[in-house]
Amino acid sequence: MSDQSPDELFASARACTLCAEHLPLGPRPVFQADPRARILIAGQAPGRRVHATGVPFDDPSGDRLRDWLGIDRAVFYDATRVAILPMGFCYPGTGKSGDLPPRPECAATWREAFLAHLPRVELTLVLGQYALDYHLDAGRVALTEVVRDWRRHWPARLPLPHPSPRNNRWLVRNPWFAEEVLPALRARVADVLAA
Repeated sequence: MSDQSPDELFASARACTLCAEHLPLGPRPVFQADPRARILIAGQAPGRRVHATGVPFDDPSGDRLRDWLGIDRAVFYDATRVAILPMGFCYPGTGKSGDLPPRPECAATWREAFLAHLPRVELTLVLGQYALDYHLDAGRVALTEVVRDWRRHWPARLPLPHPSPRNNRWLVRNPWFAEEVLPALRARVADVLAA
């Protein structure tokens, strides 16, 4: 896969059926990528609604994420500016307390090749434990502590809580996130996209 052109790689990934037997709604890889992208959003896996539309973050989580970034839908969905690369490209199904983890085969098969074709990324936003483990080697440190220590990875990477409405309580309990992190994030996004 490493010797494929970006277009060939992206087409191969869109046609992937590697873990079809484990996916309750079947395979539908959802991602957004272009070698010109300056920002990478490294997430978990699409939810049921995103699986239905085929559009990444086409849900309330996406609305909140765009607000955090200070950008509109047109900029967010411009693949030449923003790449969206979840750890698992397909909806993994629902478990007892939300969606199941991303299928491990996906990152093992596709992630390194995709990252090699994103040479202009200057800011990687890391959402969720699986993305944190991969991109920041966060280990078993609590999400709050990883996000609170955001300056350690700044300005190239930024750990974030998932923008899901399920995290409303976390956002209320951690007002420093909106006060400290979000203004820095919006300023950095504006700088990266202006370059």
